[in-house]
Amino acid sequence: MKLGIGGIMAGFVKWLRAWDPFLMTLVAVVGAASLLPVRGPAADWVQVAADLAIMLLFFLHGAKLSRAAIMQGAGNWRLHGLVLGSTYVLFPATGIALVMLLRGWGHPLLLSGLLFLTLLPSTVQSSIAFTAIARGNVAAAVCSASLSNLIGIVLTPLLVSLVMHNNVAGGGSSWHSVQTIGGQLLLPFMAGHLLRPLIGAFVDRNKAILQPVDRGSILLVVYSAFSAAVVNGIWTRVSALDLVVLLVLSAAILAVVMGVNIVVARVMGLPREDAIVLLFCGSKKSLVSGVPMAGALFLPSQVGLVILPLMLFHQLQLFVCAALAARFQSAAEEADAQAPTQVEGLRVPRSDAEIAATATALGLSIPNACLPGVAATLAVLDGHAANLLKCETAVQ
Repeated sequence: MKLGIGGIMAGFVKWLRAWDPFLMTLVAVVGAASLLPVRGPAADWVQVAADLAIMLLFFLHGAKLSRAAIMQGAGNWRLHGLVLGSTYVLFPATGIALVMLLRGWGHPLLLSGLLFLTLLPSTVQSSIAFTAIARGNVAAAVCSASLSNLIGIVLTPLLVSLVMHNNVAGGGSSWHSVQTIGGQLLLPFMAGHLLRPLIGAFVDRNKAILQPVDRGSILLVVYSAFSAAVVNGIWTRVSALDLVVLLVLSAAILAVVMGVNIVVARVMGLPREDAIVLLFCGSKKSLVSGVPMAGALFLPSQVGLVILPLMLFHQLQLFVCAALAARFQSAAEEADAQAPTQVEGLRVPRSDAEIAATATALGLSIPNACLPGVAATLAVLDGHAANLLKCETAVQ
């Protein structure tokens, strides 16, 4: 798991290509909210628009979720348990310990934001993408990341109410928080997933068109949150030094979690593909889920400060995971090149899990009823590939 300079630079380049435009837009939105914050009745309308955008976002996330891919990876419960343990036990324990050590040394709301990010579910898209790049178990990553988000819709507000009850809007009512988030996130998500048989094909074909909904909804929520924060004087309370300290603390949290996950993977004897899933799915926190949850759980005047650590952590985790994924990909390619029995283009997925993982990586959706036929066809192709290898060996 050592990182070379080449691996780090390759990961950095991939991170810039994939995320830099969104990062720049996010910074621009924060700047716009700082210079032109929305106020009064207009702020209420912007908040309503942000809520509707978030509901649409989670509706589309539900519609994009492939039930077949989840079912293929659902059997690996040991791995899923480790991922959930990292997300909802290791992360919160690290955050609580750090905040307790820093109590009285920093801005209370920034420390609350740092603790809040450790209570959030894992990401979905980037966890799966980095797992695929690193040659990990994609089907298991789909299942783990999706399960983390579904559980988080209920578990995160309960954890927030338990460990941050003094900061939660509404006097720390965990049931009220669950109801609020359930109505804004869970119900649209489930509605989208239930309608996937009708709209799933359209959503899969038009991912590029629908992608702006993901980022646009987050940008709208960030603008609304930072407008309220600016009206309440956020930049008179947060300095450049505070931002640097937050970045260092975020790096410390990420290093601890990744280090523990690497050790756990070795102790548990996880295969390389599953260890990659634990590393990526168990070490990230979702900006997509975190921003709307913060809006539902905290007072409007607090949200801007609370999500600031999450925004910094989000970019840091992407950079580190991109570097690691590039390094693992290079190592896998080197291993492939050194394996004399493997010929590029002749490796055929055989098991249902491999078929689902390959289909997910290619953006395809295979109905359950078609899986037996696909598996049989691929088995025939694999047999032909084996015969070609034997012929080639005999000729040589």
